[in-house]
Amino acid sequence: MAGLELLSDQGYRVDGRRAGELRKIQARMGVFAQADGSAYIEQGNTKALAVVYGPHEIRGSRARALPDRALVNCQYSSATFSTGERKRRPHGDRKSCEMGLQLRQTFEAAVLTQLHPRSQIDIYVQVLQADGGTYAACVNAATLAVLDAGIPMRDFVCACSAGFVDGTALADLSHVEEAAGGPQLALALLPSSGQIALLEMDARLHEDQLEQVLEAATQAARDVHTLLDRVVRQHVQEASILLGD
Repeated sequence: MAGLELLSDQGYRVDGRRAGELRKIQARMGVFAQADGSAYIEQGNTKALAVVYGPHEIRGSRARALPDRALVNCQYSSATFSTGERKRRPHGDRKSCEMGLQLRQTFEAAVLTQLHPRSQIDIYVQVLQADGGTYAACVNAATLAVLDAGIPMRDFVCACSAGFVDGTALADLSHVEEAAGGPQLALALLPSSGQIALLEMDARLHEDQLEQVLEAATQAARDVHTLLDRVVRQHVQEASILLGD
């Protein structure tokens, strides 16, 4: 990546965006009739699919059942063709397990699990194409799928990445920007309350720089919320028309 200018003197990034500008987001809900909930999202060239089953009875050992809340099970995988490098194990590797754990922590903070004790909610997310912001795309797809399943949540969970380049905080990083190796973070936000469901950093940052990057990620997540809310409203409107309401 040597010699590549990530931010021009005029304030434009490699793909022509401004520092705080999101990549184009397109999303659909209800893409799989067999699942209780499903959604597909594109954030730039990153594409993710999420399906949700439940709440249903605990599968396997009943000892796993929680007496006061639902068990949230999240599994992440990536298609073998999702990146330039072909993967032998699309799921089950260390990265997939870590991503599944992050997704579970994120949605345990948002789903009203106490309404469904001794039950299980399964969230499966697959990345079809990876071009930066993978975690964020997975969270945003899963949020739409959980809503599609009619599972009560405290709020939307909206996620976005951010980084720091040449003294400027950049929101919604592409693969080129991630590969440059600067400090980055991923944020999952409950926008109505401002609560953080998950925050992950991969490098140290000075306190002043951290504040800038966190602010950029927070604003970007709120922008994502505006877009996802529009998708949900459109989906409900289309469903009402089909039902004849």
